[in-house]
Amino acid sequence: MKSFALLVVLLAVASAEWIDIDWSQVRPIEEFDHYWARLPAELQIYRNVRPSGRITNGQVATPGQFPYQIALLSQFGAGTGLCGGSVLTNNYILTAAHCVVSGATTLANGGTAIMGAQNRNPARLPARSDTRQFGGMMGTVSGFGRTSDASTATSAVVMFTTNPVMTNADCIASWNTVLIQPQNVCMSGADGRSACNGDSGGPLAVQDGGSLQIGIVSFGSAAGCSIGMPSVYARVSFFLDFIENNSDYSAAA
Repeated sequence: MKSFALLVVLLAVASAEWIDIDWSQVRPIEEFDHYWARLPAELQIYRNVRPSGRITNGQVATPGQFPYQIALLSQFGAGTGLCGGSVLTNNYILTAAHCVVSGATTLANGGTAIMGAQNRNPARLPARSDTRQFGGMMGTVSGFGRTSDASTATSAVVMFTTNPVMTNADCIASWNTVLIQPQNVCMSGADGRSACNGDSGGPLAVQDGGSLQIGIVSFGSAAGCSIGMPSVYARVSFFLDFIENNSDYSAAA
């Protein structure tokens, strides 16, 4: 399962500028071949399934509610892919590797990060001394994506939803021991609340004296985002060494 070993990438952020975006030409990253190529055979059977493409059964965020949230547009040969991400520092964005690199898991520079106009602040990550697994805490996932199955275009409106963070043991019981590894963290899919297409790379946070980002959207059940299966994330604390070694971020002790 080496393809699951590194699901995090950092992007150097260029100076901000106003750009015009034709959102009708932007597609969730889950519609690109390389998204599926990284997944094991157990999930390949769902390749042509098109579940609802957004945070499911969630709410529209208020301006500035998620000051670390960004939308990431990446150019691939097949078109423009949409992912989520979070502000790490003034110079770096934290997202999923498959959002910016086609078929590889190495550091990449590229993509257009779209940030909100209000209260832009970096995400807060767990300290090195924080050994919690976060099971039982309420998780919040936020992101962008299509509004419904019938929608033909993406939207720039941030959505969010909440559900309890699961223990890995409970998540394994829902998926299997091959798919869920120590570098993963899961959020319950109860009541159909989940991350979905277009949310890849976005943040999963818990409240701990403020928002604390504990996960990065990785994958969910391609049989449907609202069927109740847990959504799966890269566990941020597992990747702190990688994050520090490839950016100007310094983790708290």
